[in-house]
Amino acid sequence: MLKVGVLGAGHLGKIHLRLLKESSKYDLIGFYDPDAIRGKKVEAEFGYRYYDNINTLIDDVEVVDIVTPTLSHFDCAKKAMEKGRHVFLEKPITKTLEEAEELIVLETKHGVKGQVGHVERFNPAFTAIKDSIHNPMFIETHRLAEFNPRGTDVPVVLDLMIHDIDAILSVVPSEVKEIHASGVSVISKSPDIANARIAFKNGCVANLTASRISLKNMRKSRFFQQDAYISVDFLEKKVEVVKMKDAPETPGEFDMILQNAEGIKKQIYFENPSIENNNAILDELETFADAITQDTTPMVTLTDGTKALRVALQIIDSF
Repeated sequence: MLKVGVLGAGHLGKIHLRLLKESSKYDLIGFYDPDAIRGKKVEAEFGYRYYDNINTLIDDVEVVDIVTPTLSHFDCAKKAMEKGRHVFLEKPITKTLEEAEELIVLETKHGVKGQVGHVERFNPAFTAIKDSIHNPMFIETHRLAEFNPRGTDVPVVLDLMIHDIDAILSVVPSEVKEIHASGVSVISKSPDIANARIAFKNGCVANLTASRISLKNMRKSRFFQQDAYISVDFLEKKVEVVKMKDAPETPGEFDMILQNAEGIKKQIYFENPSIENNNAILDELETFADAITQDTTPMVTLTDGTKALRVALQIIDSF
């Protein structure tokens, strides 16, 4: 078991604490939070050991799980890495691109591993279909959420859209060519609604919409590729796959056949991949443990997190 400590005991931090306590791959040593009142309250309520000094906690563990506000990600990760500790960072990886790139350098310099908490990579709907997404040429995503004051310290792009940015970058085998975007502030000082059009060098186009002032929650992505349409519902954990193949010479009575203007006939058929329920946060934490103990590459590397941040910041800059 890996000795782990958590930095941050807010809403998400408490979830991480509970899951790490339950995990068979970690030994939860304790947690640190700069708010001593909150820290002692969490200690009294759940029994986790509260450290009032961040350096002492880092000294006592092998892995540091950073669930603090984005502004402090870099400083916390740097402290941990310089002491030879592996780091798990909640998304976005850091506030600035320069900070993210420095963490990549520190990771190599100190021989440690880092992973970024892009949790949708572990969503069972996405993992069930990811290997079937081949060279998509058009992608459309909608990530809508009801208003919640938590997270409004950053633009909706860094709060919500970055999940879809990371997922898209993981399946599109191409560099970004150009980005056009718009964002509107409605309640917060930073944009609450954003739309971005990302054009890739291979011709793929992704259209992303994110809102944190919606009347309902939605997390859907649609991937269009040669002879296939794939819809992933991250919220309901469902997948719809519609595929086409050359129509048989003698179609069956219930076969769905389409014929284009050139007379080419295609048969439409449906696939329903099996989806196994999981706890995505627990999975991302435990796969990180496996990467450390087995000396393999983490599922979502610091480089992956940096690429997602780079695109997110380009979107914000283009508002």
